[in-house]
Amino acid sequence: MNKTLLAAMALTSTLSASAQKPVYLDEAQPLEARVKDALSRMTTHEKISVIHAQSKFTSAGVPRLGIRQLSMDDGPHGVREELEWNSWQPAAWTNDSIVAFPSLTCLAATWNPSIAHLYGKAVSEEFAFRGKDVMLGPGVNIARTPLNGRNFEYFGEDPCLASSMVVPYIQGAQANGVGCCLKHFALNEQEIDRFAVNVNVDERALNEIYLAPFKAAVQKAYVWTIMASYPFWEGVHCCQNDHLLNGILKKDWGFDGAVVSDWGGVTDTWEAAMGGMDIEMGSFTDGKLKEAEFGYKDYYLADKFEKLINEGKIPMSVLDDKVSRVLRTIFRTAMNPNKVIGSQCSEAHYQACKEIGEEGIVLLKNKGILPLEASRYQHILVVGENATRSLTKGGGSSELKTLRDISPLEGLKSLYGDKIDYAQGYSSGQAIYDVVDKVDPADNERLRKEALEKARKADLIIYIGGLNKNCRQDCENADREGYGLSFGQDELISDLAKIQKNIVVVTFGGNAFSMPWIDKVGGMIHCWYLGSMAGEAVADVLSGKVNPNGKLPVTFAQRLDDYGFAQYGKEAYPGVDKQVYYKEGIFVGYRHFDTHKVKPLFPFGFGLSYTTFCYSKPRISATSLKGDGTLTVSVDIKNTGKRAGKEIVQLYIGERNPAEERPLKELKGFDKVDLQPGETQTVSFEIGKEMLSYFSAKSHDWTVDDATFDAYVCASSEDVRGRLTFDYQK
Repeated sequence: MNKTLLAAMALTSTLSASAQKPVYLDEAQPLEARVKDALSRMTTHEKISVIHAQSKFTSAGVPRLGIRQLSMDDGPHGVREELEWNSWQPAAWTNDSIVAFPSLTCLAATWNPSIAHLYGKAVSEEFAFRGKDVMLGPGVNIARTPLNGRNFEYFGEDPCLASSMVVPYIQGAQANGVGCCLKHFALNEQEIDRFAVNVNVDERALNEIYLAPFKAAVQKAYVWTIMASYPFWEGVHCCQNDHLLNGILKKDWGFDGAVVSDWGGVTDTWEAAMGGMDIEMGSFTDGKLKEAEFGYKDYYLADKFEKLINEGKIPMSVLDDKVSRVLRTIFRTAMNPNKVIGSQCSEAHYQACKEIGEEGIVLLKNKGILPLEASRYQHILVVGENATRSLTKGGGSSELKTLRDISPLEGLKSLYGDKIDYAQGYSSGQAIYDVVDKVDPADNERLRKEALEKARKADLIIYIGGLNKNCRQDCENADREGYGLSFGQDELISDLAKIQKNIVVVTFGGNAFSMPWIDKVGGMIHCWYLGSMAGEAVADVLSGKVNPNGKLPVTFAQRLDDYGFAQYGKEAYPGVDKQVYYKEGIFVGYRHFDTHKVKPLFPFGFGLSYTTFCYSKPRISATSLKGDGTLTVSVDIKNTGKRAGKEIVQLYIGERNPAEERPLKELKGFDKVDLQPGETQTVSFEIGKEMLSYFSAKSHDWTVDDATFDAYVCASSEDVRGRLTFDYQK
């Protein structure tokens, strides 16, 4: 080849490279300057391209400007396994196995904000390592009914507890450069008819109960993205609801991030464009790799929206606002120079998983049988499918592919060795997303008889069951069909208790359930879902290596009919003719049980310990509070037992003779203290006007009355250890 031709080829190569070189943006500029600069350089088509999906879990960037795409993935308990670019089929990677962290109900049961921060930090490191920019979670919908199949992904029934736990979770995650996508905004408290049901809720309950955790996440944690939900509110899909997204979220609360649709939640171009949706994601196209009648360019916020912009039917300012929000998200995550590299399946993550799980396990009953002393028993029978079942599988979009899981049976065998025998006792079938796997009744009867036969030879039975992540259990897209334990478990536990009085029940699950056998067993712990380290966490609590210190984030009723919503029939749940009415108003969870004097099986905030705690008489810094001032309530907590332990001190406040109906008392603060035997610590709570306020149906705004208030220092919503009275004047 001659020198002239070589020179010409080199010049051509140089010119080609120069022409294709992206115009990179200056990362040293402040965030808003970068957003403004990038927006000014983008064409209309490039703007449109970044506000809708380009695959199942990504939205496009702008290669010409060096702007990266956004890579999202399901959470919040770990990174979902990698899927194919344009389908729901697993990509069959060999390096996408991760740590499964405990469910958010378990995190809520810790009542420990520092643990929530640890959780957010650890799980986001795994997202970062997998190249993800946005974690689809956490969720803060309220556990209005224990039948909701997705409650295990949320923080329980109380907005104060949910707010207090979600804020540090988000802060821990976003400090690593991984954005949280808070979900499901809003009113997604059931899976039945979730795509079509219109939620009717009064203004006061909406603000006090259902929106409160979202508001805290926006104004205290500064969450970067929010996922709008499927249901309708005021007759409009939440994914394109102007009142909800533009009005409440962006205008009233000052949210500056991007609103992401739930997958397939957008149904109309005009409503979505004008209603505040910023990134449309979906599940109904095969996309680029496989020709389909409906592709990504056919999304509602794609070509259809671009046509309306080009025709001047929608102003460019509407598009620019959406693109600015998306750019802000990209610069905070995918193009954040301080985003961590992260790690996956590190020992630190397994340790965090174990620590979170141990703090979330709740001791519900103990007649002296716990902790288990190995020397007292020679033949220990473990019964129940959940002793060996992987509870990281199933559940819907939060299903996880794990590198290693330790089952409860493995954990117990590591402690008690050959003393352990096992009987499955029942079978629940496979965890299938949208189908209940049929189980042969004859097979279940065989398993039951085997367990009862082995029980006669045991001097201790540890039953490990509860719920699982099968369809119509704790699973997305369907709710539970009843309040009891399925698969014949209630009868099996009762029959085992007749044979052996030394029986301890260990249950998993994200919801409350009935316990017709509770008076027949010697001890019980509830574990929610504990993730990869479940076996070690269970064994450590049962053996006494760890003193249980979790408390319930939901009320366990004796019967389903005891819950507030259940007083109003099918209109209140699951709805009639695609309309559901939250007729119980603000009386959700313990607010209903307290105020209407309904005795729960186990109250909100309840949890036992292997030690005991003594509360002093509480003290108050003043008996009168004015305007924006504050006063302090203090109480001394002493560990009066022989073991170190942690106690969760809860502050509730109630108004006497309120101008508008209010619950007897409401949770307003809590503190978890770690005490050595004989040690005393002082817990203090600062009370201000905000704690006394309610959303008035008369003024349509937050207000506080000139009134007398009671401050309750409690060990649970039902266990009042001290009460103080003070007056408030504006």
